[in-house]
Amino acid sequence: MLNVTVGTNTSRNTVPTPEDYTLRQCLEENGVNYSAAQTSLDGCVLQPGDLDKTFTEMGITSTCYLVSVQKMDNALTV
Repeated sequence: MLNVTVGTNTSRNTVPTPEDYTLRQCLEENGVNYSAAQTSLDGCVLQPGDLDKTFTEMGITSTCYLVSVQKMDNALTV
């Protein structure tokens, strides 16, 4: 069992997570909308296909941060 700190740039929780869970499963089970966000694992931005890899496949053995930073639209009008 891993201790994963999962969330967004404004809200995070540490949850016990099985090693064979995919990153996508963890995000979805914890209510994190990653569709309009840049998601990182321990500070490294994920690449296409990484969300469907397990924590073990990503080299995580005990604890990690899985964070989705929401993209904000620029409201500046010139």
